[in-house]
Amino acid sequence: MELKTIEEKTSYCNSLTDYSRRKTIPVKVGDLMIGGDNPIVVQSMTTVDTMDTKGSIAQSIRMIESGCQLVRITAPSIKEAENLRKIKEGLRKQGYTTPLVADIHFTPNAAEVAAQIVEKVRVNPGNYADKKKFETLEYTDITYQAELERIRERFLPLVKICKANGTAMRIGTNHGSLSDRIMSRYGDTPLGMVESALEFLRICEDENYHDIVISMKSSNTQVMVQAYRLLVQKLDEGGFKPYPLHLGVTEAGDGEDGRVKSAVGIGALLEDGLGDTVRVSLTEDPEFESPVVKTLIDRYAQRPEKSGIPRLDSYPLDPFSYTKRKTVEVGNFGSGNVPRVITDISKLNLLEPKELKGTGHFYLPEPDKWKMNDQGCDYLYSGTTPVPFMLPNGVKEIIDHAAWKSHADRKNSCPAISLETLKSSQELHPEVNFLFLPCEQVEEAIPLLSDEMPVVIVLATNKIHQMQALRRAFVSLIQAGIQLPVVPKVSYPDEDTEKTMLFAATDVGGLLIDGLGDGIMIGLDRLNLDQRQVLLNQIKLHNSVSFGVLQAARTRMSKTEYISCPSCGRTLFDLQETTAMIRKRTDHLKGVKIGIMGCIVNGPGEMADADYGYVGSGKGKITLYKGKEVVKRSVPSERAVDELIEIIRQDGQWIEPETNDSHH
Repeated sequence: MELKTIEEKTSYCNSLTDYSRRKTIPVKVGDLMIGGDNPIVVQSMTTVDTMDTKGSIAQSIRMIESGCQLVRITAPSIKEAENLRKIKEGLRKQGYTTPLVADIHFTPNAAEVAAQIVEKVRVNPGNYADKKKFETLEYTDITYQAELERIRERFLPLVKICKANGTAMRIGTNHGSLSDRIMSRYGDTPLGMVESALEFLRICEDENYHDIVISMKSSNTQVMVQAYRLLVQKLDEGGFKPYPLHLGVTEAGDGEDGRVKSAVGIGALLEDGLGDTVRVSLTEDPEFESPVVKTLIDRYAQRPEKSGIPRLDSYPLDPFSYTKRKTVEVGNFGSGNVPRVITDISKLNLLEPKELKGTGHFYLPEPDKWKMNDQGCDYLYSGTTPVPFMLPNGVKEIIDHAAWKSHADRKNSCPAISLETLKSSQELHPEVNFLFLPCEQVEEAIPLLSDEMPVVIVLATNKIHQMQALRRAFVSLIQAGIQLPVVPKVSYPDEDTEKTMLFAATDVGGLLIDGLGDGIMIGLDRLNLDQRQVLLNQIKLHNSVSFGVLQAARTRMSKTEYISCPSCGRTLFDLQETTAMIRKRTDHLKGVKIGIMGCIVNGPGEMADADYGYVGSGKGKITLYKGKEVVKRSVPSERAVDELIEIIRQDGQWIEPETNDSHH
């Protein structure tokens, strides 16, 4: 594909080098404004049964107190939709004016009731007027047109009610629940997701109804980011109004994994100025979601627009599809290798082997052996003070060049060099050297670099706009034809655990999604840690976040992945408990993806990416899937995890867990 000009190629955002928010039309939801020049809005969703009025009110209040500005409640049928009135009255009585959103999937009549009660209705175009059959149907232009007419008929009444009542709407596409019609024409693609929303949007625009927010959610961060970018471009191209965007990654999971995965997708878009309202879907109580969103978006509230990064005149990447940057192999970096994890221990001055535990390498004194878990780092950066003992097999040490020169084992350790070292042509390692290069020096370094050199570039910057600076440096290297492997290195001045997870996932995840990066390093250089235990904890955090980011960006699968939905009022079992139980029994299965869904709304479709699925299908009953195929129906929940393991076993994917506990 020949290079188009920057205008055409990156028409999804205002700038790739400055921070500039996309200008949208403002949409009024009760007293709240979404889009326009308004701050990004925090939203979340209740998990209590919608018919439990008191429970729903109490939970909504806990959410609002934790920073939620928009409360979404599921209304799977008319009775729940009608009960939204009681919930709303109860909240207003207690002085809470936070707008409510009704979440509708299969039931147009419930949406029509809800739209007369709450301030906003969310519809999913994939299952609002379509029953999902997973049939591959052939559509001619005539039958396709007939389907669109049928949708118009189902959808028009809702549009008219919203318009009459001043109710806003979110057209929320889910990657996993695209209609057969869309699937037959576009397949399971970002373009299919966009087209699915546009079908409904055209009907709204014909009726001159514009109080609309749009979302493109997926549990696959690459698909999600591409779909939002493509949506912006298609809105622009099709002459639609610039509607605000609601950002979210579906079924992100819980704990650190859920936070990292959400931030990879959401952060990549926020960096480019996209997103007007955000929800982080965690399999935890909903009041824990809003503070995470707040941490993510507050980063941009203070961000200056101008970055001082040289602007781009052309962009060598396609933002709408994933292509890995072409690289040569240096050591075990680049080319066909998975991205590597470099863990920074340079401030530690290691005393004994057990202190490496946080890097995923465990010393067992009894047999005098090393063991590694799923997150054993590939390289240790020890800075000026080399590790004083034998390292576990397979782990290499990176030492600052001056210390490396006098190191006893120069073969199994690698030097960290600066641009100055490179210029003064000092002795280098014959196989692999790490050039620690500030983004700002890339142009100066380019004439000295060639693909024949045994060099891995470690790129870093002190700019607030870390992701933009790193991306800009990558582009310079691509344009200069340099194919040496590059590892982005990020560092943060704050030892706040959640910020480290969210910011590293945003800054490096955003690059990985675009095929940039042959590894990851989270540096200790901006932290002033004097307490040894605090430092060890920080190293452990950096190491596990590094693996989490690579996994969430779909570039290196090192652990079992759980695609679990944030439970809602539809859930038929305790999702958090079940997820924890499934996790406990399966978390040693590397690279296996297990979908855990509360109900069929987010069923086989939302788990589009999962290898196996565990879905609530009735009180105490579970349906088990392999991919999108049902393998067993109505399994009693007390037997369901055993049966799930049996399916994995028959599939040849099962490994017995180790009995000793040293890998935890």
